[in-house]
Amino acid sequence: MQYKIAVIPGDGIGPEVVDAALTVLADRETRYGLELDYVFHDYSADLYRRTGRKITAVEMDRIGSTAHAVLFGAMGLPDVRGPGGLELGAQVEMRAHYELFASLRPVRLFAGVESPVKANDIDMLVIRETSEGMFAGLADEHEPSNERASDRMTITRATCEKLFDLAFSQARSRRQRGTPGHVTLLHKSNALRSNVLMEKVFDEVAAKNDDVGSAKFYIDVGSMYMITDPGRYDVVVTENIFGDIVSELAAGLVGGLGVAPSADVSLTHGVFQPSHGSAPDIAGQGIANPTAMILSTAMMLDWLGERHGDGLLTKVAGDIQGAVETVLADGPRTRDLGGTSGTQEVVDAIVAALPA
Repeated sequence: MQYKIAVIPGDGIGPEVVDAALTVLADRETRYGLELDYVFHDYSADLYRRTGRKITAVEMDRIGSTAHAVLFGAMGLPDVRGPGGLELGAQVEMRAHYELFASLRPVRLFAGVESPVKANDIDMLVIRETSEGMFAGLADEHEPSNERASDRMTITRATCEKLFDLAFSQARSRRQRGTPGHVTLLHKSNALRSNVLMEKVFDEVAAKNDDVGSAKFYIDVGSMYMITDPGRYDVVVTENIFGDIVSELAAGLVGGLGVAPSADVSLTHGVFQPSHGSAPDIAGQGIANPTAMILSTAMMLDWLGERHGDGLLTKVAGDIQGAVETVLADGPRTRDLGGTSGTQEVVDAIVAALPA
């Protein structure tokens, strides 16, 4: 089967890490005869700065109806803002348009990578809700003011049910690969009415999935536990902005955002991108860590393989994951991981580590 992949390289180091991922994919395409048809799109912040153009609903409809998945680099430039003062980012608009309600952010301490905390076994999946929560009001009318500003947090039962169903399903799947198979909700129901509903729905879904263990912590103490006892977590699920913060906190435990992949998914669409930003300060220097982008690509293949019953894609995802693990353990490594190697050297090593 041929798979059409929409590729959006973005800004800063985005094009560099996307090129790295496509190099790895090219090796597997040659090895196994994979049919991946890439269609490239420029919806970068730089394009907006130059032309005033950004991604439109019509373009998202076209991509959503023709592409099997979206591979996304990194987007945004600190000095490029929209009329409301917010940074431009097509990924935020795609989350809303495609109703991508969950961001899957696996965090694992790989052999050869040092952690800043005393922990040897960190292997968790942070699931960040991405369609509502504190980001629910991004499209609300906004009256600019130097005296007062507000944002809206909205939680709905429908989205919570989908989110928690996914969390328990992921825990069950991870258990087959050796993790505890456990879900923890991080919330703030003692202070936020919206989170009272979130906790209530979580309890209902947990009761229907009693083969999977569950727990709940307030976001403040839960964040502390992530530092003091990260091994207690398997699947962590939480509200949008809490998840934005906690997922990066978790990434910091295992070497940083350079090794942190992600997948924004709905029941029908998937956008795959590294958790890191565009890092324009190091763009063009050939020193960006391509690992998170390459691992995000493996997540894309795994997702497509499951959706289409394509075992070859699942195997290739495993090949890539294994090669990345080999290189992280033995080197070469980029500067953010304490090494001295550049992007291309790491890519070449990952390709060399792929099964023949």
